[in-house]
Amino acid sequence: QVQLLESGGGLVQPGGSLRLSCAVSGSSDSINAMGWFRQVPGKEREFVASISRSATSTYYADSVKGRFTISRRNYGAMAAWLQMNNLKPEDTAVYYCAAVKRTNWAVETTAQKYDYWGQGTQVTVSY
Repeated sequence: QVQLLESGGGLVQPGGSLRLSCAVSGSSDSINAMGWFRQVPGKEREFVASISRSATSTYYADSVKGRFTISRRNYGAMAAWLQMNNLKPEDTAVYYCAAVKRTNWAVETTAQKYDYWGQGTQVTVSY
């Protein structure tokens, strides 16, 4: 069993920065790629970024390229982060951390491929 817990969300002004964290507990050896998604009310969950287990491969949505950076740590307590810079009002959403099972070696970019999800953390970009 794997549990994911996000933290670091909040209110920030346009142009500001936030760093989201995702703590992994349970059977962390059973997961492979990790990703971040976001969702606003009335819309489908949207891909933001993903990273391979080795952290050698990363993927980003076009809307966040050059502004967001995904990273992870596999030793000790497994964790992942999403550094968000130059935030815009359209980045406002609930952000979710997700992971795929170890049997899946793809660095997925679609929500349906992910097996484990956190509860989400709210990010609001506004004056």
